[in-house]
Amino acid sequence: QGQLVESGGGWVQAGGSLRLSCAASSRTFRGYSMGWFRQAPGKEREFVATIAWNAGTTYTAASVKGRFTISRDNAKYTVYLRMNSLKPEDTAVYYCATARGFSTEAGEYTYWGQGTRVTVSS
Repeated sequence: QGQLVESGGGWVQAGGSLRLSCAASSRTFRGYSMGWFRQAPGKEREFVATIAWNAGTTYTAASVKGRFTISRDNAKYTVYLRMNSLKPEDTAVYYCATARGFSTEAGEYTYWGQGTRVTVSS
């Protein structure tokens, strides 16, 4: 089993930016797709973005497309989520996860981090 540790969350004014990081181990990073999900209070977990191991293929949810960008540094075993133009509705706990395949479904992801909280004020 591997460990995923998110960081970079915090409080930000609407319109601001944050960059989330997720540090992984080689066993849960190398060869895996990486994804970001979020869960707001009282709501179900929502897919945000994913990036494949090969070729850097990415897919981003419509709700954040054009504002959020996912990337990975394979040498550092780290995945990032750059969040620009943040809105109050982006407030949630953000989780990173790893999957063998390229997917937007939470059930396809094997390992999960503990989450980092993002709060966007009006």
